Amino acid sequence: MTQYWLMKSEPEEYGWHDLVRDGEGTWDGVRNAQASNNLKAMREGDLALFYHSRTGLEAVGIMRVSQTAFADPKDDSGRWVAVKVKPVEPLRRAVSLQVMKAQDALAGMAMLRQTRLSVAPIAPDEWAHILMLAGNAPASTA
Repeated sequence: MTQYWLMKSEPEEYGWHDLVRDGEGTWDGVRNAQASNNLKAMREGDLALFYHSRTGLEAVGIMRVSQTAFADPKDDSGRWVAVKVKPVEPLRRAVSLQVMKAQDALAGMAMLRQTRLSVAPIAPDEWAHILMLAGNAPASTA
């Protein structure tokens, strides 16, 4: 069964356009224990929203986990992990943090309750609601 995630990146550091250009990206640099545990819980084929943090504050695309957790190449301590992701499709309409916060259906979202969490799970009904807001058909990401 597919799990759903929201993964934040600052677009100046690594944005949606960078992932599309690269075709596959390494999601590394996560230095929060809970976010790291979320990376470890990911399975190949899981889907994630690419969320532009700091600048934009909006979900902009859908990506698929292409490789499960492995040692973060940027971490000499051996404590942290990374995953690989591939772009699936852009959101037809970016979904801003402001819009997400205004949705009763998303009130329980982990990212909205723990705003500093860079990798957070999304419940299937929350995922479907965000795709509806974006104008993306859920079947297109199956």
